[in-house]
Amino acid sequence: MTSGIMQALYNSVSGLFGFSQSLDTISNNISNMNTPGFRGSDSFFENVLDDDGTKIAGTGADTSQGQIEQTSTSTDVAIQGEGLFILKDPQGNLYYTRSGQFDFNASGQLEDSVNKYLVQGYSPTGSFGNIDISSLKTLPAVATTTVNMVGNIFSTSSTSSSPDTISNITVYDALGTAHTLTMTLTVASSSTTPTTSGSSTWNVAITDSSGATLGSGQVTFDQTGAPEAGANQVTMTANLGGKSQSIAFNFGTPGSLSGATGISGEPTSLAAKVQDGHGVIGISSESFDTNGVLQLTYADGSTHAGPQLALASFPDEGSMTEIQGNLYLPPQTQTAQIGRPGTDIFGKIDGSSLEMSNVDLTKELADMIVLQRGYQASSRVMTVSSDMLQQLYDSTRGS
Repeated sequence: MTSGIMQALYNSVSGLFGFSQSLDTISNNISNMNTPGFRGSDSFFENVLDDDGTKIAGTGADTSQGQIEQTSTSTDVAIQGEGLFILKDPQGNLYYTRSGQFDFNASGQLEDSVNKYLVQGYSPTGSFGNIDISSLKTLPAVATTTVNMVGNIFSTSSTSSSPDTISNITVYDALGTAHTLTMTLTVASSSTTPTTSGSSTWNVAITDSSGATLGSGQVTFDQTGAPEAGANQVTMTANLGGKSQSIAFNFGTPGSLSGATGISGEPTSLAAKVQDGHGVIGISSESFDTNGVLQLTYADGSTHAGPQLALASFPDEGSMTEIQGNLYLPPQTQTAQIGRPGTDIFGKIDGSSLEMSNVDLTKELADMIVLQRGYQASSRVMTVSSDMLQQLYDSTRGS
């Protein structure tokens, strides 16, 4: 009889321990309900052999996806589907996470904002390693090669003593230095340059800011006002930025009115459009597309593709060990499958977004109420067992 009461007492104590340990799991879930990428856990009870009470057999991670919320940070990312981000610490150890709170450090490397571990991915050439944009922060200077002339020039609007001038034509040399050019057009003398009836010929001179002539030539428009073949371009060659540079000034396609024209009776509106060339251009913004490719937008409005995020997957993500709240390590028996977002089993990327914790507060509170009732019941069993032992002791002492 005594052994049965004692066993009931020990069983109730094991229940108290088990419920308190399970409450610890619930409290950890609730405290991390706002931790991005956090995965909640559940405690599992099991019976101890020979009716020796209960114990916590272990905990299992909930690998369901948390709610994805938009943020104002362009480098925040969330995974819509399967996969884990890959991080590397200074010692070269790899960690895995669903939290995409990323930002670029001073060296141009993408890192985890919380732990400062480097995010792993693929370079534009396909090599695996750190996501690094240090070499992509600026676009190198490009020398100008072409200037297109557009608009009309009226053949009677200018004479040799009253030229038509187009100023502030900005071109760039190979070092990215800007140079301001001026184009001057004057009607060619018919005595020196015979023209077909109805056509017009112009002497063209290109000068720099100091007035030095860098190039010259002639352009001719036919009776319809279209440029004539062989007389529709003027090329200047000069030393710009310490290097010889040629720039072609195109007046349009022969026989076409899509470029510059010389139509009699139309107002003069000739202008220069620089087609290429620029100085050193910096990044104005960056963002990740659905395939995890970093899209870099530069100050000139152009967009270039940069590195791509890498994702990892494991056969049993629920068995991974939790580190620091949102980092995970796999068992040594599991090997990571690594790939690109949007391919194979891997999900797509939501840019400017974060996956929040998958903890369901309503479920946690319901589980907590169940644990509280179990704890109260175990406590009551222990009290009753203690009273029965006291009664047994008292009856024995009385006899």
